[in-house]
Amino acid sequence: MAAMEIDTESNLQRKQSVYQLMDEGFEIQKEMYRGQQYSQIYFARLHLMRTLLYSLLPNWKPQLPVCTVLGLEKDKECIIVGTLFKHMKLKPRVLDEYSKEKSAAPLVKPHNFVHQDDHLVLEDESGRVKLRGNVLLPSVYVTGIVVALHGKETDAGDFWVEDILESGLPDQIELPLKSGDDKYGVFVSGLNVGSSVSNPLQFQLLVDHITGHLGDEKEQSIAAQIVQVVIAGNSVEIPHGLLNGQNLASKDQSKMSEPIKELDILLTQIAAGVPLDIMPGPNDPANFSLPQQPLHRCLFPGSSAYNTFKSCTNPHFFELDNVRFLGTSGQNIDDLDKYSEAKDKLEFMERTLRWRHIAPTAPNTLGCYPFTDRDPFFIERCPHVYFVGNQDKYETRLMKGSEGQVVRLICIPRFGETGIAVVLNLTETLVPNRRNPLRSLLV
Repeated sequence: MAAMEIDTESNLQRKQSVYQLMDEGFEIQKEMYRGQQYSQIYFARLHLMRTLLYSLLPNWKPQLPVCTVLGLEKDKECIIVGTLFKHMKLKPRVLDEYSKEKSAAPLVKPHNFVHQDDHLVLEDESGRVKLRGNVLLPSVYVTGIVVALHGKETDAGDFWVEDILESGLPDQIELPLKSGDDKYGVFVSGLNVGSSVSNPLQFQLLVDHITGHLGDEKEQSIAAQIVQVVIAGNSVEIPHGLLNGQNLASKDQSKMSEPIKELDILLTQIAAGVPLDIMPGPNDPANFSLPQQPLHRCLFPGSSAYNTFKSCTNPHFFELDNVRFLGTSGQNIDDLDKYSEAKDKLEFMERTLRWRHIAPTAPNTLGCYPFTDRDPFFIERCPHVYFVGNQDKYETRLMKGSEGQVVRLICIPRFGETGIAVVLNLTETLVPNRRNPLRSLLV
């Protein structure tokens, strides 16, 4: 694509970057649903991650034997590898809906379902065993994580955990040497076009800033360095009153399509000058279960005419000038927030990387496609930037792995509520002590 002029007087040229899309692992192509159960994705996850953990054991505790749950012996120290299951007292159950009328006590509906009586169980193909000890905190872990545990069986038949081994971050490619030219990526989520809280003028100001039609020459020169825009889910909000299962009148059909038409008009302005990726979110017209497939191009007749426009999956994995990005629209982190505890959303993000799994709660409490022979949420390649959209506020920090990996974590706030987009300097992504490569753009 040829460089585009964004200011005819000063003849500013937009910077270019080398883009590579790597979403093939999240695409549902030849998979067919034939009534299969979710046990198969758990089995695929256990087989994949157990092989990985076995390869790490020689450097962890080579002197200890590896046992199955069925092969445990009383007071004999060993290592067991399996999938964690979390018994939760407050976890919502489908049958509770039918017991409301008969139940005298009100049903609790908290934001977070963690209770002090929760406990963990580890299971493999041979059986399951209840876990005890102070190392493995039930408030930190969730159902679906594969771990290796060092401990021994107690008189009560439980397994006393003395140490835990997680998968850790995968290998990471080195960042390219800094070329000297700054390049920026803009990340935004939760546009919610069509909602009562969305401000059309605010979004238009963001578009004008990105395209270089706002500000003085200095601002325009910065806009000329924007090489990529990523929209991380919840771009539109369809009026819920219209989605009642009844046939819609032509007037109501027009109301449903208006937010998408308005979004397409604004995206066309961006795609005319800047490469644009759009990811689906929980409120968008896409499949509900993860991985969400790309929004259909027919929804965007204006912006999809440009080769700079890309409709992508959620999760989304891509490279910009050899800087690797992995991101979601927020469902994976929001679900962890319901069934575990952390000091902030960034800590949840750190855990998913340490567990080497984007969505460990899927399919238990987070909807996902019933894959039979693979788990697409397993993290095979370590990103340099890991972002999550539709969060309450903007947050960022660097995470360091055991083998020198460094990952920039970013929480992208909902733009429709905060008016904040995130701007990332690609050439200083992982530099913590120099000028901050990230800044929040308040519109």
